[in-house]
Amino acid sequence: MPNIKSAKKRVIVTATKTMQNKMFKTSLKTSIKKYEAAIEAGDKALAAETYKDAVKKIDRAVAKNIIHKNTAARRKSSFTKKLNALA
Repeated sequence: MPNIKSAKKRVIVTATKTMQNKMFKTSLKTSIKKYEAAIEAGDKALAAETYKDAVKKIDRAVAKNIIHKNTAARRKSSFTKKLNALA
């Protein structure tokens, strides 16, 4: 445990940021699972709606440096191919 005031604050801030990142990653994974479930079900309308949500969350994750931009590009490309194949 740190003794210096600024180090104590950094521990608290780091824990807070870690929790926020974890929460965002969880919501990102949930939206991706919802999209993949819609694709599996073959529901084009639901897939299109969940696609928008998943892509939006992926873009926000890149902006927050939670995932790498190339990972995001690869996932969005894959999602788009799946959606177009459904149509």
